[in-house]
Amino acid sequence: MPETVFTIQLPDGTGHNCYSPSSIVHQYFSVGDKLPNQEFLKKAKESLKIASDRVEQKFGYQCSGAINSLHRIETISAKFGPKELIEITHI
Repeated sequence: MPETVFTIQLPDGTGHNCYSPSSIVHQYFSVGDKLPNQEFLKKAKESLKIASDRVEQKFGYQCSGAINSLHRIETISAKFGPKELIEITHI
């Protein structure tokens, strides 16, 4: 399960690194994607849930790194409107 770090640029211009224990995020995001905050959050939840489930299938427990990453994403996302754009700048 290759760990994957992807970087987002927020509407205020700041960047943020996000962690996934799986490369599943490649199926949800591509470099250069500019997604409305609401859509980004939905895709982040789906992909990180799948990633954590894969860890659980392999090791018998959910991935705390994926759960923590999602909590950080949710906290950051709450600061912006649902239609403000979040850009994927690195995967």
